[in-house]
Amino acid sequence: MFPPPQSGSLPPHLVESAVRAALAEDFGLAGDLTSQAALPPDATAVAAIRAREPGVVAGLQLAAEAFRQAGPGLRVEPQLADGAAVRAGEIVARVAGNAREVMGAERTALNFLNHLSGIATLTRAFVDAVAGTGARICDTRKTIPGLRAFQKHAVRCGGGWNHRFALDDAILIKDNHIAVAGGVGAAYRAARAAAGHMVAIEIEVDSLTGLEEALDAGAGIVLLDNMDNATLSEAVARNRGRAILEASGGVTLARVRSIAETGVDYISTSQITMGARPLDLGLDVELR
Repeated sequence: MFPPPQSGSLPPHLVESAVRAALAEDFGLAGDLTSQAALPPDATAVAAIRAREPGVVAGLQLAAEAFRQAGPGLRVEPQLADGAAVRAGEIVARVAGNAREVMGAERTALNFLNHLSGIATLTRAFVDAVAGTGARICDTRKTIPGLRAFQKHAVRCGGGWNHRFALDDAILIKDNHIAVAGGVGAAYRAARAAAGHMVAIEIEVDSLTGLEEALDAGAGIVLLDNMDNATLSEAVARNRGRAILEASGGVTLARVRSIAETGVDYISTSQITMGARPLDLGLDVELR
């Protein structure tokens, strides 16, 4: 699992290409017809992006890049950093420059910022819910295509941990692999024989029998899939610290604390990337 960052930023080439595609989608062939029709070409604007509800900020780098690409002369001044808690009414960033350019980038900037801040906010709620248990919250590969790096960044901003980023990060043997391979032990031994010494291997099991088979085969990381809390507790007892245990499936904010209290090491959930409500942030022109 990849730990939450202490500081740092997204790879600039990923940010630039994602924003370029988003702006191209929004501007279409003719550009921002509304701003072109309603605003003089030399009009200027000073605007603030404000949080309309409390949460955790993520995606400022993408928002700033949207304004930069829409108008090289625009000035963007973030007032917070990704991962910061924000209060309702607090200013997240200021933007100033040509009014047409500010309006043209507004929706793209906010789309990234609202979506990613929503993920960071929900992740923080999950992390807070398991505080003191020793369990870590992590994401999955269930992400919106093309946005995975950004969504996983938002998880880290919320204090969560990242699972693998792609199929080539690590080996995760799931139920369908096991079915084709002929069983838990056979699947794990085949993977271990094929993997290099730097490649992590995790195997999914859905029963205590499967756990025993995985441990007997030498598994060092086991995913406990869709087990109730009593079974998770028994799995931890039988494991006796031999393997890292990850609980997954049926994880909700209401239940996550009780899952953590069974003693598992990680709790993975797609809720934080696929079920997060966008955080409400808006851009307001400051009248002078």
